[in-house]
Amino acid sequence: MLPALKSWSAAALAACLVFSAAATPAAAEEFPSKPITFIVPYAPGGPLDGMARLLAEKVQPDLGTIIVENRPGAGGNIGASIAAKAKPDGHTLVMGAVAINAINPWLYEKLPFDPVKSFEPVTLVASVPNVLILNDEFAKANNINSVSDLVDYAKKHADQLNFASGGNGSAGHLAGELLNVRAGIKTVHVPYAGASPAKLALLAGQVNFMFDNLASAAPLIAENKVKALAVTTTERSSALPDLPTMQQSGIANFDLGTWFGVFTTGGTPKAVVDKLSAAYAKALQDPAVRKNLLTMGSDAKPMTSAEFAELVKHDLAKYKEIVEVSGAKLF
Repeated sequence: MLPALKSWSAAALAACLVFSAAATPAAAEEFPSKPITFIVPYAPGGPLDGMARLLAEKVQPDLGTIIVENRPGAGGNIGASIAAKAKPDGHTLVMGAVAINAINPWLYEKLPFDPVKSFEPVTLVASVPNVLILNDEFAKANNINSVSDLVDYAKKHADQLNFASGGNGSAGHLAGELLNVRAGIKTVHVPYAGASPAKLALLAGQVNFMFDNLASAAPLIAENKVKALAVTTTERSSALPDLPTMQQSGIANFDLGTWFGVFTTGGTPKAVVDKLSAAYAKALQDPAVRKNLLTMGSDAKPMTSAEFAELVKHDLAKYKEIVEVSGAKLF
């Protein structure tokens, strides 16, 4: 190489390195440069939608205008795919969840996104247990007051018990199938088009039991409209401290919780992700947000982006086994 060319190349490389080093902080300083779109991949009115809108209000002083858009469909995959394909500049967020980011990759043969590479985790919002609930009249008529009572009944009445879920491949479906496997019983799955119609079927006595998110089951439990037997996480819930876990009830290796959190598009600069993470972590400490989370049976659970990424990877591996055990498959 000619000396002059060599000298020019070195200078150009140095300039590029300087520009690269300065680009990320500059991106963070200029961010946001327009309103941020926050996608909720489920229908309006649910707990994730309500929390997204509350958080959008609380982060406004730090991030400006947040526009919440509901893009439901395909178990959350439609909304998630929009965020995955957006420009990686932090101006598109999505309320991810364990179903989308850890379960769907094993249920669907093809996804329009990569569960890890397509997203940058911003922060975990909440972790909520699921709860095993029974039709109250059925429980009273058969003197079922614990998980062991339910298992004993199921063993004496093979294939006569049924359980509802919000659909094939939902967390409630996986929990019911896991109970079948772990307890050595046979119960029949009855899928519904969402958790709400599944609960209505349970209340009407059309099904015997279901695993529901504690946030939506809590009012029914408080009003004694259903019989709660156990939570599905490894630790008891502060919302129902007297209720045992499935493992404490004799069902080994049973750990199924529901979490949801904020993600942005994969490839977004780290400085921008950090700015988003700091704003949402601050919002999660707001008294109104904490009160709302407590009604769901959860404390605020802000995490750094790196911590949240580890949780996603951990649960992605965990649910691979659970989906295989359940035999659930969607196409």
